[in-house]
Amino acid sequence: MVIKSTEEYIDFFINLNMGENVPLLSFVNNERMVLKQKLEHKDIEKAPIMNGIKILEGLVMEINELGQEAVLEKYQNKN
Repeated sequence: MVIKSTEEYIDFFINLNMGENVPLLSFVNNERMVLKQKLEHKDIEKAPIMNGIKILEGLVMEINELGQEAVLEKYQNKN
């Protein structure tokens, strides 16, 4: 699965219905770790993974600046 935007990551998080038990920041950090591990595989295209990591790093910065609820609201309203 290739996620191409911040909105798609937020939708993915919301659709997992983990919001009550798992903070968005924990989810984002876990996803980023998984993508970084995937970079070690030789047989996959690296550009989409690098893009995903870049999106997640931007999302981490937004969560730290604005807070989880503000970020969720911001990207939910874009859909």
